[in-house]
Amino acid sequence: MSLTTATTPAHTAPTAPAAPPTADEAVAHTLLNCLLREVSGPEHQTAVTDGHLLLRLPRRGVLLRVALRRTSLLGAHRFTGGVTERRNDGWAEVDWRTLAEYTRAELCLRTGVRNEEFLGQITSSHQGVAAALAARETRQETDGDPLATYLASEQSLMLGHRFHPTPKARTGAPASWAAYAPETAARFPLRHLAVRDHLIIEETAAPGATDPLDALHPAMPDGYRLLPAHPWQYELLRDHPALREALDRGDILDLGPGATPFAATASVRTLYDGETFLKFSLNVRITNCLRKNASYELSGAVALTRVLEPVLADLAARFPGTAMLREPAYRSLALPGPDRRPDHALLEGFGVIVREGLSQRLLPGTTPLLTAAVADEYPSGPGHISRLLASAGPQQALDWWTAYLQLLLPPVLAAYFDHGLVLEPHLQNVLVCVDADGMPAQVLLRDLEGTKLVPEHHTDALAALPPEVAAPMTYDAQRGWDRVVYCLLVNHVAEMLAALADLHPHTEADLWGRVRDTLQTHADRHGCPPRLAALLAGVPLPAKANLLTRWKRKADREAGYVRLPSPLAEDVLTGAVRADAPWRLR
Repeated sequence: MSLTTATTPAHTAPTAPAAPPTADEAVAHTLLNCLLREVSGPEHQTAVTDGHLLLRLPRRGVLLRVALRRTSLLGAHRFTGGVTERRNDGWAEVDWRTLAEYTRAELCLRTGVRNEEFLGQITSSHQGVAAALAARETRQETDGDPLATYLASEQSLMLGHRFHPTPKARTGAPASWAAYAPETAARFPLRHLAVRDHLIIEETAAPGATDPLDALHPAMPDGYRLLPAHPWQYELLRDHPALREALDRGDILDLGPGATPFAATASVRTLYDGETFLKFSLNVRITNCLRKNASYELSGAVALTRVLEPVLADLAARFPGTAMLREPAYRSLALPGPDRRPDHALLEGFGVIVREGLSQRLLPGTTPLLTAAVADEYPSGPGHISRLLASAGPQQALDWWTAYLQLLLPPVLAAYFDHGLVLEPHLQNVLVCVDADGMPAQVLLRDLEGTKLVPEHHTDALAALPPEVAAPMTYDAQRGWDRVVYCLLVNHVAEMLAALADLHPHTEADLWGRVRDTLQTHADRHGCPPRLAALLAGVPLPAKANLLTRWKRKADREAGYVRLPSPLAEDVLTGAVRADAPWRLR
């Protein structure tokens, strides 16, 4: 497919944003993205015309309009400027608060469900975006240091997930979390607790897996073990009666701040000191969920690390450019409660998961970058695609894309089809490691919380685990496939492709053509099971319904999907079907 045979239809004005949006615009655009994908789009209440998106909320009786920087074959358009509403005398500006209220009213009428938290969470997200944009002005250059560049990429996400209604919502005002937030480039010491040996609970997948924890404070009193705590979490739990009593008895010693600074990564609660990642619990609601390590997740991370070792070894041998960071240990506090069993709130609240550091998997001479930062709509970090390809033309961009797809797609597909392993390679769970020329050399996957097993492939391993640990680490085959396709293609590939198309707007169909070619090559080499054949035939793609999930206050595991018209169908890629056809206003 040549670079000139397929172009992005409709509006193709210059697309590279000159500057980040205001917080008001960012919140409004995110709400429009969610409405387009989950509400108005599936009901055929949208149109692209004269460089604008028109979007109707039929139950509320509102017609909205926003200017477009670029249209998208997937319907994930790029917006610019403010949102307006059709009124009798023309178009009138609508602020983000009014748009949030319109969204609330439409969802209430559509679902019959009321949600009193919704507007407050959007307000919280607006506060978070505003604080992040303000902090951006104080960022320092990394001077090319690989570790500094990597951490800057982790801490560069100013706006968050553009298809989540409240991507920057957090418990409390920004002043309460600014010291611990990645957007503020937070680095801070851990709180060190010395805990009597018999009050420590831990599991390991290999000898020495807890060494990174013990090395943080090697000079411990006899009979005690180190339990590091996130300082924010310690402040939230310090008045728990059982904890206070244990401190008063001397069963727990508060050693104060440690000597090693840790940096907040994009997940907020996962911290990195340059050697080891530590994933802490936080009794803080971030986006949709309270971010604590449930007891089954603590055990599940270690169990998966153990169970998956032969699977990951096979994938590494077949696809040497892709690796996964293991989570070989956890440690927590087992203070007895009134029933003499470990106090559940403290066990989960102080649970910390040890994740391998980059040096254990990283190819020498490469610089790791958070994929979400590389693909961000607005360039805000040193690893953004616009910097990696600063002087590259369309052909070089396509070459970069082909190399990236070959690292990412085949191992994720092989994991599912050959091993019944559901990986969750969304943008925040993947690192792309680039060489000195900025070309992709390796992909690192992380976070076992979202990694699941298809039961029929792992019957014996699951039977050996406690039911409360085994059940949450499984998806049936269809739900697992939906999760793989959503994370891999809709959340990840489509967003990275969009960032490349912003640089070279007329290459979007060519970029999707490379995706199709990579999928077809894998099918030709490794068999083409029915689900993969359907994907290549252009069946609709599953997109996680973040807005409806948040509105109905469901757990992430219970999230539903909406179906998007696929840009992988051959007639779309050859221009026989216009990209805006599935989104016409009716």
